[in-house]
Amino acid sequence: MSENSDRTPMIEAIGLSKFYGDFAASRDISFTVSKGEIVAFLGPNGAGKSTTMKLLTGYLSPSEGVARIAGHDMSTDRLAGSKHLGYLPENGPLYPDMTPSSLLNFFFFSRGMSEQHKRDRIAAVVEICALSTVFHKPIGKLSKGFRQRVGMAQALLHEPDVLIMDEPTAGLDPNQIHEVRQTMQKFGKEKTILLSTHIFQEVEALADRVIVLNEGRLVADGPMADYTANGKTLESEFRRLTAAAALAT
Repeated sequence: MSENSDRTPMIEAIGLSKFYGDFAASRDISFTVSKGEIVAFLGPNGAGKSTTMKLLTGYLSPSEGVARIAGHDMSTDRLAGSKHLGYLPENGPLYPDMTPSSLLNFFFFSRGMSEQHKRDRIAAVVEICALSTVFHKPIGKLSKGFRQRVGMAQALLHEPDVLIMDEPTAGLDPNQIHEVRQTMQKFGKEKTILLSTHIFQEVEALADRVIVLNEGRLVADGPMADYTANGKTLESEFRRLTAAAALAT
C-alpha cells in the first residue's frame, strides 16, 4: 500500500461477470482499489483481465454486477465516472498522421475542458511523459516507446484520479520499458493505478498489491509481501495459483 493511500475506494468491482452465450469471459469478480494504491492485475492469456478492465471503464456493460469509479456506477453514470478515469488500453488507438501536439489538443476539446487551462495542462503532461523532443512529429513516425507515452499523456490530460492501464509496456525494448516504468512511478505518487502486465519485474518494482485471475475468476488478492514471503517468488506463486485453478475446473 502506498503511504499516500487513505483507503477511499476509487475502483470497485462487485460481482462482475461478462457472458458471451455459454462462455464466461469473467465471472463474479469482486475487489476494491483504494486511493493511492498501485495494484497489479495478473493472469495467463485469456484469464479475463482485459475484459474486466473494459467492464471497469464502462467500455463494456456487465452481464452481472457493478463497476464503480470514484463512486460512480459505470453502467448508469459513465460520463461522471470518466471524469475521474484515465484509460490506456493495450495497443490504444492513436492517429498516426497527427502529432502529439494536435492529438492532445483534440482530446482536450473533445473532453470539453476549459480553454484557459489548455496550455498549462498540455505542458504538464508533455513534461511528465517526456514528449518535448517529439511534440511536433507525426505519431506514425515515433518509436513504440514514444507512442506509449503519447497514450499516457492523453490518459493524464484531464487530471484523473484513477489510471487503468492494460499492458503498457508490451512489445517495448528494455530501455523503453525503463522509461515507461519511470513515468508510472511518477503517476503512483498521487494516482490510483490498476495495471495489467505479464512482466513480473515490473510488478515487483511498482505494485503494492497483486490480484491474480485465471479462467475468468479471481484466484488471489493480497499485498506483494504475501507472494514473496518465506523465500517464495512472485513468478512461482503465479504459476502455483494459475495451475491449481486450472486443475480445479
